[in-house]
Amino acid sequence: MLQESKTDSPAKAIGKIAVITSEYNGTFVEGMLGAALGILKEAGATEVEHVSVPGAFEIPVACAQLTRRDNGRPSTVICLGVIIRGETTHADHIGVTVSRLLGQIAVETGVPVIHEVLLLENEKQARERCLNSATNRGTEAAYTALKMAQTMRQISNPSTL
Repeated sequence: MLQESKTDSPAKAIGKIAVITSEYNGTFVEGMLGAALGILKEAGATEVEHVSVPGAFEIPVACAQLTRRDNGRPSTVICLGVIIRGETTHADHIGVTVSRLLGQIAVETGVPVIHEVLLLENEKQARERCLNSATNRGTEAAYTALKMAQTMRQISNPSTL
């Protein structure tokens, strides 16, 4: 069952937040991006870096580059994309690969990677999850990124607990 997005106040923004978006299925991805940026702004985020890539398959390589750079490394990375299943298994292969790689990047670098690269059955599901303000997954991604940035800072600096 599709749950409604959070509506409580977001955590205060900590550090630079990177957002990677896929251009493919752009209308839906832009809907998630707008929702995510709204929450980040509400949280006081002043350093938001946006990177756009052609498709969902390209998101992990951009994420790896961002999380491994020496200068300007983000505190969290939000990954937004939409994959809609077709008549072949291609979408499933893309979805599984992207999920595996994003998880691997997060663990290897210690930078939280918020995975909202959605693998959906049809455009109706995409509209519900990307264009509907009550159930927008971009909102969820931003809340999660803000919370994880706080959590990682507390883990790295236990005296703040």
